[in-house]
Amino acid sequence: MKITLLGTGSPTPTLNRANSGYLIEIGDEMIVFDHGAGAHQRFLEAGKHAVDLNTIFFSHLHTDHCLDYARLVHSRWDQGAGMIPDLDVYGPAHTKRMTDLLFDEGGIFDPDISGRMNAPGSRRVFVNRGGQLPRRRPQPNVTALFDGQVIETDHWKITVREVYHQPGYIEAYGFRLETDEGVLAYSGDTGPCAGIDALAKDADVLIHMCYFISGTFLPASQELTASGHLEIANLAARQNVKTLVATHFTPQMEPPGIREKCIAEMSQVFSGTIIWGEDLMEITLGEAAIGQVV
Repeated sequence: MKITLLGTGSPTPTLNRANSGYLIEIGDEMIVFDHGAGAHQRFLEAGKHAVDLNTIFFSHLHTDHCLDYARLVHSRWDQGAGMIPDLDVYGPAHTKRMTDLLFDEGGIFDPDISGRMNAPGSRRVFVNRGGQLPRRRPQPNVTALFDGQVIETDHWKITVREVYHQPGYIEAYGFRLETDEGVLAYSGDTGPCAGIDALAKDADVLIHMCYFISGTFLPASQELTASGHLEIANLAARQNVKTLVATHFTPQMEPPGIREKCIAEMSQVFSGTIIWGEDLMEITLGEAAIGQVV
């Protein structure tokens, strides 16, 4: 299993970090977790093509986790010329409405889609790519997620758990991906909660948001809806994680010395491998690189 960090940033725009996005390769199959702004460009920079991706999971629908969804679906539809299956999409219940509003007749992209379906020049391009008329609209296969759901194929199993992030406003999930090569847990966005504890237990790799320097986000008396460096270190230690990948950084985490200070403090709590995520970083389960502090 190879994991590529497509986007390690937060909603705050920065030049060095795209929004959340994670590519997992299992044999010849690719899965993406989240696809925020800039994540699709990183996907292309990683040498991948939209037409080769068939499955995407959304942890939640904050824009920094889903803005490049439209680009992904449109690229697959346009370049695939009707010769590839529709994208399998798993996400919160609102994902279906978002998809319909984007791509249905009368939707946000209707002028573009109608033009490509019906204009003579676009029809000719479609046929030249191997398509057969009449051309139909993009129709992603959307499945709503729920707490405790298990999605399984011959090559992987994903367990879905509800996590704690803006409760009452955002439907948020984390994922546990199990393959013959190991276990990957992904937090999405969450504060400490039972859901992420269950997903992280004995994971080979835990990718977890590290949104702030612990103690600077909210008073200690309030329940956290996001996580900082010490919250995730404690989680990784408590659940016997082998490798912890910190990601989803705000500009607060970027000044010189902050990374080193955070990793040093995390290492006092968690004795496993700590990786400070960067866009396009690759992590392969079983390689010697796993086991080093980066």
